[in-house]
Amino acid sequence: MHRTSSLLPPTLFSSTIARTGRGKASGFTSAIAFSLFLSISALAQDKVAATPPMGWNSWNHFAERIDDKTVRETADALVSTGLKDAGYIYLNIDDTWEGKRDSGGVIHPNEKFPDMKALAEYVHSKGLKLGIYSSPGPKTCAGFEGSLGHEEQDAQTYGQWGIDYLKYDWCQQPPSNVEEMKAAYTKMHDALAKTRRPIVLSLCQYGWNKVWEWGTAVGGNLWRTTGDISDRYAVMAEIGFNQNGLEKFAGPGHWNDPDMLEVGNGGMNEDEYRTHFSLWAMLAAPLIAGNDLTKMTPYTIEILTNREVIAVDQDPLGKQGFRVTQEGPFEVWMKPMADGSKVVGLFNRQRTVERMAVNFAQIGFSGEPSVRDLWLKRDLGNFKDKFSAYVPAHGVVLIRVKPQ
Repeated sequence: MHRTSSLLPPTLFSSTIARTGRGKASGFTSAIAFSLFLSISALAQDKVAATPPMGWNSWNHFAERIDDKTVRETADALVSTGLKDAGYIYLNIDDTWEGKRDSGGVIHPNEKFPDMKALAEYVHSKGLKLGIYSSPGPKTCAGFEGSLGHEEQDAQTYGQWGIDYLKYDWCQQPPSNVEEMKAAYTKMHDALAKTRRPIVLSLCQYGWNKVWEWGTAVGGNLWRTTGDISDRYAVMAEIGFNQNGLEKFAGPGHWNDPDMLEVGNGGMNEDEYRTHFSLWAMLAAPLIAGNDLTKMTPYTIEILTNREVIAVDQDPLGKQGFRVTQEGPFEVWMKPMADGSKVVGLFNRQRTVERMAVNFAQIGFSGEPSVRDLWLKRDLGNFKDKFSAYVPAHGVVLIRVKPQ
C-alpha cells in the first residue's frame, strides 16, 4: 500500500520515550511531538515524486569524469534546449563526488566539487533541483566514502547544501536477508525526514529481494527493478519488456525504476531510441536522461522533449502500463490515462518492418474510437473494431485511443 504517513518504527519510538522518561507527561509529550514531526516530514516526502521524476544523471555518459563545471554546463543546457520546460528538473550527480570525512565525521566533496552549496544555489537559480549519490555501505560502487554509520550526519549535510534527490546505491554483496536491506534504507529515509526538506529517495539495489513489494514501506520514492542498463537495444529491450507484471506496485509517490535513459548516447538507431523512450513512458518510469546535453542532435532533442509522449509518463492517474498481447516478437502494451483514454504501444521486436494491430475489445473499447499518433503528433481519425499500422524494425507505433 502507498504509505501516507511514516511514524517512527516501534523500536525507535520506544527508545525515544525511554530517553525522555517513560511515564512522565513531559517525556511522553516530547516523544509524541518528535514522532509527529517525523510524520509531517514524511508526508512532505510523499508529496515528492507524485509523478515519475524527470531529470538527468551523470553516470551513463560521464561516469567518473563528472565535476562542478560539467554540472553547471548541464544545468545551462537543460534550460537552453527546452528540457527543463518539458519537465526535466532534477540534475543528479552520481558516484565519484565524495571526498574525505573530517574529524567530526562530516563528509566533504573532493577537489572536483570545491563548493557543493554554491553549486546547488547555481542549479536552483536555473529553476532546477540538485541530486546527489551515496551508498548504505562503507564504500560506494566506485570505492568512495559511503554513508554507513553516518546516515544522519550525511542527511543533514545534504539538507544544508540544498540537495533535493538522493540515489542510495547498495554496492556491497546481496544481503544475507531482506531485513538487513530494509533496515538500511529505512534508516536513511528517517534521516532525510529529519532534515525537513522534501528529498526524493531513490533506492538502487538492482531488484534484489523483490524490492517492489517493500520499497514504499521503507520510504522509497522509486526503486531499481533490474541490473544496469547499457546503450544497446538487446539490453534495453530485455530490461523494459520484463517490467510487465510489476504494474500493481507503482503509483503516485512510489515508482518502479528500470534504470536511466540511454537516448542520445549513440549505441542505438533512431527507431530503437523511440522504442526506448516510448516503453519507459508506458511504464510510468522515471525519465532520467543520461547523455551529454551540450552535444545533442535535433533528433535526440525531439525525442526527449516530445510533450505528448512525456504526458503519457507524467499522467496524474499514475498507472503503469502492461502487456495486452504478445505474439512472438510482437507486443501490444496499454496504459490507462486519467481522462479515460488509453495509450497503446505496438512494439515490433523483429528485425524487419511488420504490420501490427490492436483490437479495441482487447483494451476495453467498442464502437469507433478516435486515434492519435503521439510521435507523428497527428490525429488519424476514427477506426472501427481495430487499428493497424506498419511498425519499423525494433520500432514502435504509439497511439492514444479515446472512446466516442
